[in-house]
Amino acid sequence: MATAHVQVGTEPASRRIASLDQFRGYTVVGMLLVNFLGSYDWVSRNLPVLDHHNTYCSYADTIMPQFFFAVGYAYRLTLLKRLRREGRRSAYGHVASRSMGLMLIGFIVYHLDGGVKSWEELKGLGLPGFFETAFQRSWFQTLTHIALASLWIMPVIAAGTAARLAFAAGSAALHLWLSDLFFFDWAMGRPVIDGGQLAFLSWTTPMILGSVAYDLMASRGPRGSLAPLLGWALVLMAAGYGLSCLGGAEASDGSPRPGWAAPPFFPPGIEPNLWTMSQRAGTVSYLTFAAGFSAAIFALFVLLCDLGPIRLGIFRTFGRNALAAYVLHPLVNSAVTPYVPRDAPGWYAAAGFGVAFAITYLLVRHLEKNQIYLKL
Repeated sequence: MATAHVQVGTEPASRRIASLDQFRGYTVVGMLLVNFLGSYDWVSRNLPVLDHHNTYCSYADTIMPQFFFAVGYAYRLTLLKRLRREGRRSAYGHVASRSMGLMLIGFIVYHLDGGVKSWEELKGLGLPGFFETAFQRSWFQTLTHIALASLWIMPVIAAGTAARLAFAAGSAALHLWLSDLFFFDWAMGRPVIDGGQLAFLSWTTPMILGSVAYDLMASRGPRGSLAPLLGWALVLMAAGYGLSCLGGAEASDGSPRPGWAAPPFFPPGIEPNLWTMSQRAGTVSYLTFAAGFSAAIFALFVLLCDLGPIRLGIFRTFGRNALAAYVLHPLVNSAVTPYVPRDAPGWYAAAGFGVAFAITYLLVRHLEKNQIYLKL
């Protein structure tokens, strides 16, 4: 089974996709920002858009879908190359082993739920009790969701655009049906993280859209890709908001009914429901909108970096070693936050973030200088 390994050396700069590196780097910087500052009282009062609220799509909620968009882009790019070079068995075997490696890293980083304090307690729990307890929440976070979504779309990732889009639509419909049947209430009540066990169905949407973005860039180039990228962005953002309007108001008995929903980035005045943009529940409306938003941000980086001269070193550093930054930053944060209390004034919380950000950057930059990249 493949696990993370250290890669020494890098591809020639001419083979890198500047917009993708910069887009991924921006996403890492956004992750560092919201993961540190989001829970501070001052931010909650004055910049709530930097926190995850699970009742609407905040700025913080746009970050994770952008990772999936970037993964989808790279997934199709590398798989098509491997299919031509190595054949189906080796290419798809690599996808499977990479996904298993991500799940293993997820186990190490996130751990499992529950635990026992004695042998007798473990025997009493039994194997069914272990699976029921250990896999409810913690393990199902970003890396695990990427792994499961990658496996889920593996049958179609090398197929044509229509097949991939149909698969994404079918996955979204299945998620809606299961959520209505039981999963939404359970996910919000438990609560799960980033959509829980069935999230791979809805996280499929930004990953598939990333693969479509690759096709556009490969066939049309940066200039020819801008208009269709923005077109997809507008269509999906409108579709996501439209879906949220199916439950955008409340009936007299408190049940959801169609009505104009609060726009993205603004808190709603009603209780969350199946149609709410919620990262916690991994709702279809949220991930449809967020996929479109990801495409819009990527189009901006195509304009600035592929068609224009803008390349930020800080985005390059984080973009080329995103997994290392992801694994390191919670360790850095946990070293800094004991002396940055949650009720600290805004300037002090910002200073704490600056310290954590600088340490994380220095660590990842050191890896880059030595051409060390954490890859699967």
